[in-house]
Parts: sequence; structure tokens; C-alpha cells
Amino acid sequence: MSIIQVENLSKRFRVARKQPGLAGAFRALIRPAYEEKTAVGGISFAVAPGEIVGYIGVNGAGKSTTIKMLTGILLPTGGQVRVMGRDPYRQRVANARAIGVVFGQRSQLWWDLALIESLDLLARIYELPPARYRERLALFSDLLDLGDLLRKPVRTMSLGQKMRAELAAALLHDPRIVYLDEPTIGLDLVVKERIRAFIRQVNRESGTTVLLTTHDLGDIEDLCRRVLIIDSGSLLYDGPLQAIQERFGQHRLLTCETTGAVGTLALPEGAELVEAAERRLVVRFERSRLTASQVAQAIMTQVDLVDFQLREPDLASVIRQIYGGALASRRPDREGAAL
Repeated sequence: MSIIQVENLSKRFRVARKQPGLAGAFRALIRPAYEEKTAVGGISFAVAPGEIVGYIGVNGAGKSTTIKMLTGILLPTGGQVRVMGRDPYRQRVANARAIGVVFGQRSQLWWDLALIESLDLLARIYELPPARYRERLALFSDLLDLGDLLRKPVRTMSLGQKMRAELAAALLHDPRIVYLDEPTIGLDLVVKERIRAFIRQVNRESGTTVLLTTHDLGDIEDLCRRVLIIDSGSLLYDGPLQAIQERFGQHRLLTCETTGAVGTLALPEGAELVEAAERRLVVRFERSRLTASQVAQAIMTQVDLVDFQLREPDLASVIRQIYGGALASRRPDREGAAL
């Protein structure tokens, strides 16, 4: 049974139409004109308990609007959404008790209070038993290294420290679902890895369902087996991350450092030379037809190599292909999915 069920969900906004010039601004004050903008246009998907699902798309694709409807902040224009069997907008209080939310650029902590005081307040709001609160606080202090931050006002924290504090606040009441909207934005690699490890552990040990929106494809590759790809309010793909990597990441690159200049080079079918410098070669080949060792062997019979490096296709290039229309001819995979 799904813990999140979305059917033909849509959200449209009525926005003022701006007219050019001073006269247009004056007319807009007297007789404003409006137009409708579709942020989310009839998407459907389901999330099972305990899944970590990546929800990705460019700015303005509809990710944050979807999250706001799932959390009960926004009322959908059309369609239906159920979170743990509830309507999140009409049953906001019950829904809020069972979810956690982290918005990367917004805070749920009190700016001038020490972190421990914010957590104390949240524990009272969620009516956590004192023993349970102490247990959760000790756990998060260890996993997120909050010891030195507990007595520190939130306004004095660095971005990475604030994000660790936000995660503790969002998960303090042991929610069944947590929505993470850009949780690692602007963070350095060390802090990102700590946060990813924390998310993995909470999911593994507590069975917490995670819906993750991010522009950091490292988050997706590290945490998610399934992804939803949205563009202009429409769902382009719903399925395994591995499937799109395998379908759209067919080419690998072999970079070779040579002892001298290279003349003509004969390569096996399925491989092509994409760059040739004085002491450097870059060969692209199809992984379904050739192995890296076959390509390297073909090159070594013609050129003396000092070193070589194999590079796999990254997820960023795969996503660019999908946005470029690679899914235009698509076949259904699962509900709302395309391959």
C-alpha cells in the first residue's frame, strides 16, 4: 500500500499580467488583467513506505509546488493527493504531526534562540514524552555532531551547521515521511556527506520515507534508487535511476596519456576519437558493444601509453539528454513512467 498517492494532481496560479511603460502600470492599477499559469499539470505517482525517491527538475519545473501540496501548504487546483490516507490540506494538523520538512532556504528554527531552546519548543509542540525527546536528542547529537551547536544561537551558525540543525528539528518527532527540498544547497563536500549518511541511516533504521528534491545530482546518485523527473509541470519519467543511466549513458570515455604525438589511429567499430592532442587522446565508445579493456588494447597496439583513465557518463549529462527530448518517443514503464 502506498504512503503517498498522487492522481492527476494540478496547480494553477492566477497572476497579474504586466503591461509595459508608465501607462501600462497605471492601467494595471485601475483595471488589472490576469492570466493563469500552470505550475503542476496533472501528474500521478505513488510512493511506498520506506522508499527514498528523488524528485528532480530545473528551476520552475514544479518541484516545490508539488511538495507544498503534499505538505498541505497549498490547495491543489485539480486531482487528488493522499498522504497516509489523509487529505494533507484539509487535515493539516494530523498531517503535520506525521511528516517532517526541510526547505533548504527557509528555517523552522527561531533565529535568536539557542538550538536547544528551539528543539525544546518543538518537542512541546509535538507533545513528545520527555524520555523519548532525550533519546532522540542524544541520537541526533551523535549522528549530526550537534554537541557544540546546542547552546549556539541559530543566527550565528554557518550554513552547514544550520542545515544539520534543520534536519534534527524536522526529524525530532520521528515522522513517517520527510520532505527534503534542497537539503545540501551551498554546502561543502564534507557536510554533504555527513547529511547523506544521516539520511541513509534514518531511512534504514526507522523506515522513514524520503522525498528528495535537489539540483545536486550527487545526492540523487548517492541516496535514490528511483527518480521522478518533472519539467514544466509534467512528469517525464518515473522509474529506476539505473534504467535511465543505462539507457542514456551508453557512451564511456577513455582518456589516454601517450609518450609522443599520435598520427592516424584505427579503432574498433563502436569507438571514435573525440580529441587528439600532442600527448593526449580521448576515445568515446559504446558500452553495449565494447569493453574498456578492448578499446585500451586496440590503442596500445598502435601507441605507447603512459597512463589512461576511464570516465563513466555522469547523471547531469543524462538529465540534459532527457530535457533535450530524448524521451519524446517513450513507452510506458509504470504509472506515469516512460522509458
